[in-house]
Amino acid sequence: MATNQQPISLLLCALGGEGGGILTDWLVEAARHAGFAAQATSIPGVAQRTGATTYYMEVFPVPMAQLGGRKPVFGLNPLPGRLDALVSSELLETGRQITNGLASDSHTLVITSSARALTTGEKMVMGDGRRDAAELIDLVNTHSRARHVLDMAALTKQAGTVVSAVMLGAIAGSGLLPFARQDFETVIGTGGASAKASLRGFALAFDAVQAQRAQAAYVEQVLAPAPISAGPSLHAALAREFPPEVHPLMALGHARVCEYQNTAYGVHYAARLRRVLEAEKRTDPQGEHGWSTTVEMARWVALWMAFDDIVLVADLKSRASRQTRVRLEAKAGNDDLLRVYDHFKPGAPEFAAMLPTGMAQRVLAWDRKRVAAGKAPWALPLKIGTHSVLGMLALRGLAAAKRLRPMGSRFQAEQALIDRWLAAVVQLTSIHWQLGHEVALCGRLIKGYGSTNERGKDNLLHIIDHLALPALNDPASAAQRCRAVAAARTAALSDEAGKALDLALQQHGAPARPVKAQPIRWQHNPRLKVKAVAPH
Repeated sequence: MATNQQPISLLLCALGGEGGGILTDWLVEAARHAGFAAQATSIPGVAQRTGATTYYMEVFPVPMAQLGGRKPVFGLNPLPGRLDALVSSELLETGRQITNGLASDSHTLVITSSARALTTGEKMVMGDGRRDAAELIDLVNTHSRARHVLDMAALTKQAGTVVSAVMLGAIAGSGLLPFARQDFETVIGTGGASAKASLRGFALAFDAVQAQRAQAAYVEQVLAPAPISAGPSLHAALAREFPPEVHPLMALGHARVCEYQNTAYGVHYAARLRRVLEAEKRTDPQGEHGWSTTVEMARWVALWMAFDDIVLVADLKSRASRQTRVRLEAKAGNDDLLRVYDHFKPGAPEFAAMLPTGMAQRVLAWDRKRVAAGKAPWALPLKIGTHSVLGMLALRGLAAAKRLRPMGSRFQAEQALIDRWLAAVVQLTSIHWQLGHEVALCGRLIKGYGSTNERGKDNLLHIIDHLALPALNDPASAAQRCRAVAAARTAALSDEAGKALDLALQQHGAPARPVKAQPIRWQHNPRLKVKAVAPH
């Protein structure tokens, strides 16, 4: 009879509302069903969907029947470096627990999802604020004796269940605990649609982890960053004209703009990239830089050409794939009735965008006059039942208005700005490759919608006019201006208010952005009572 064995320790990490408590209960019940002693404690988290919840569990690896009436002593909290398993439903949370020193490369099995739930800090960054998933995977790889990385979010969605069932299947498939598969499945149960969905999720994760254990080479493939899908193939004629390095992103961009508008729009997209490629060939005829300026422009030109407007929103909201996704997220069966209401609040700029320039200017002037008078900007709140025939017809009718999009003032204004940026890239690339490349990278500034989008365009034009284009008259300053453009772009992406950008502009001899007038609105407070004071 074993007397010196230590309990198997597990730290279970989930986000609020993901069922971490249910997972812990399942594991305790599975241990009891299999005849093993177990104990679990919880570390309270916060409200649902807003933070992390953690649970600590220990299982004694010897059956109770073999202990001769003795009972094992369990701990209440994990010890740094002594943890047998770290199980987490979110990759950044896994990294957080590892940085707390709980996992070790000699002792800990890490079971983690590759999926991410972006933090508030990541969402607030003007640029791409996401943590690098590859760095987090490297952290897992460095601080674990073994690891299983799988997309738990995808498995959860595929099974139509909750992530706790998928986590249970991953733990069972890892072989960490001395239980049979049947012991785990028994605690889930078999009755009801919820139990059946949980068993599906359990089975998917169990099989995925079993496959990883059976194929050591596959473990390394899972730990590597997920490869980018090749996506659509580039048209043969364009493939012959453009270097192979450009093909992947250009194929995606070409498909995007064609879907957004039409084939002619795709031809216009290719013509724009052709100008960039010709300019790049003049300063880098051998392609020593991998045609990276054309590659970057293939990305950012496509994104700008397919700008967000009410037509695109209506199209996305009324697609069959979106209806299917909503039904899956709501876990609606084939016999269930599902009502979906979409809320919209288009304002004067959205309506003016679809009108010819003259009419659009009158609409915007009218709205500015309202704001100057102390009123709120005009908007039309709408609640559309997209489950109904009339609601869907309304959205599909608006989506069909993309044929009229080129006649609208927004479309014409966006094309003019794209051409202005494109001309700067072409001119600067022709005299100094690096400077043209830096201006091409400034396409990152164009993102979002509304005031965010307008601010990004203003910042881009200011950088081009005051930092980049002066190099045409003074080619000797091109190298210095490369650094200035890069610094200004980084500053613009790091600070939404624009203070960092203004500082970077002034440090490189350019004027700060002009201050825009903003109306001040006075709001009456009906609860505020002013007492009259009698004169002395």
